[in-house]
Amino acid sequence: MKKIALGITTFAEVMPNPKTKEIVSYDERITQVVDEIVLADQVGLDYFGIGEHHRKDYAVSAPHMVLAAAAPLTKHIQLGSAVTVLSSEDPVRVYQNFATLNALSKGRAEIMAGRGSFIESFPLFGQDLNDYDELFIEKLELLINIRDNEIVTHQGTHRPSINQLGVYPRTNYPLPIHVAVGGTPQSVIRAGRLGLPLFLAIIGGDPLRFKTFVDLYKKHYLLNGHDEKEMYVSVHSHGYIDLDHDEAISFYYPSIQAAMNQIGQERGWSKYTKETYDQARSMSGALYVGDPEYVAKKIIHVVKHLAIDRFTLHVPVGYMPHDKVMNTIRLFGEKVKPLVEAGLK
Repeated sequence: MKKIALGITTFAEVMPNPKTKEIVSYDERITQVVDEIVLADQVGLDYFGIGEHHRKDYAVSAPHMVLAAAAPLTKHIQLGSAVTVLSSEDPVRVYQNFATLNALSKGRAEIMAGRGSFIESFPLFGQDLNDYDELFIEKLELLINIRDNEIVTHQGTHRPSINQLGVYPRTNYPLPIHVAVGGTPQSVIRAGRLGLPLFLAIIGGDPLRFKTFVDLYKKHYLLNGHDEKEMYVSVHSHGYIDLDHDEAISFYYPSIQAAMNQIGQERGWSKYTKETYDQARSMSGALYVGDPEYVAKKIIHVVKHLAIDRFTLHVPVGYMPHDKVMNTIRLFGEKVKPLVEAGLK
């Protein structure tokens, strides 16, 4: 079994404390995320990704800025977006921002491009939601073009044309572009066709059902003549870790219940209940909550069945005190990672 990379993803939530209704400021939460990245690097984790959002309940709309703040404070950890909402971004600026981050981090930057599960950025930047799919396809192809070519020509529908213009700065280090997918076969096939790393968000149901998507990606990756050695699949799922298994279970429930019901109310989901929670944290669910031994066991289970290259734990979901987030990161690196590596030998 090849070595598995482990990492953290966050959306830098600023949701209210369910008990006191207090909310941490955006300034404080952004600073906390830098501390979380530094700790993740110190405990030997491989990746830290920050999501781009344009909502009141998330603090980070410019992940590359926060990652750049952490770059000189870290040594080894990969720094990426999780995700960059490429459909409403300008690919030129995305490349420039992450090429700059790549310089500051000495080659540890990566772009994770997605269509976005939230839609606030579309009207904010003057994009039409009716063009949801076309925007992403055109801008992804342009971003690849810019990464691979100093002088760029582009003729598209949704972004003004570029005629033999240079895009700078160029980065001396490789700059990976991952494609984030929630569960759409067409998106999985596109990532395989373009030869880009695939990142699967698994936040509900049985993670093993995603094997169909992994197999579909690998099939189209190879059919399009890409190097099998460069094929790369990541997944991320929500989670929380404590040395006391029962304490982890009881502590985390109010946090995820409040967050899921808030989002669910917007999207017409059914209520998030204790039964939902108990199923999700079982071995056949997509929630990684418990002590280090249990979380490691679940990660080993999904890695072996899906044959993935990287697993990232998303923390927090909803409100969580900063010290609890830091403790989860510490346990993930110091306790869970050695157990996973030993279990995959």
